[in-house]
Amino acid sequence: MLKKIATGLAAVAATSALALALPAAAYASTPDDHSEYWGPVYAQHHQAKAQGWVGVDWDRRGRSNEVTVRGRLWDLDNRTYRAGGKCAFVAFQASDFDHDWSPVYYKKYCGYPGSKWFQFQEHDVLSLRTKVCQIGPNSNFPVKCGHWQYIYTAEGE
Repeated sequence: MLKKIATGLAAVAATSALALALPAAAYASTPDDHSEYWGPVYAQHHQAKAQGWVGVDWDRRGRSNEVTVRGRLWDLDNRTYRAGGKCAFVAFQASDFDHDWSPVYYKKYCGYPGSKWFQFQEHDVLSLRTKVCQIGPNSNFPVKCGHWQYIYTAEGE
């Protein structure tokens, strides 16, 4: 009788250890979910800026993700439009898992000294970068852009 109880306890212990180890092993090779604040990122001469938060949620197998970006864009150009003042403009590009870059989001805001909130989501992103520019109130062509700045990359995970 004592032998049956000991064998039963050993079996329960082994099953519990295996059950606890399996979820850890299943997730060991998947990238971690990621979130952090980014910015501020500026246009040339600091006449516009953007900053915010980026969050990345991976699927269980680590093969697909969803990136959420939230941020705020400031128009810091105090000149009138007649005197050459411009609006703020932010652009985002994403690299897919084949390392191909494409534009995924942009926002224009005119309204010194104010700001505007923005948010977007993108799927299957390897890297994400942004730059801030200025743009005329009636223009479609950004000017006085700052440099591209990476706000997320999965390669380090």
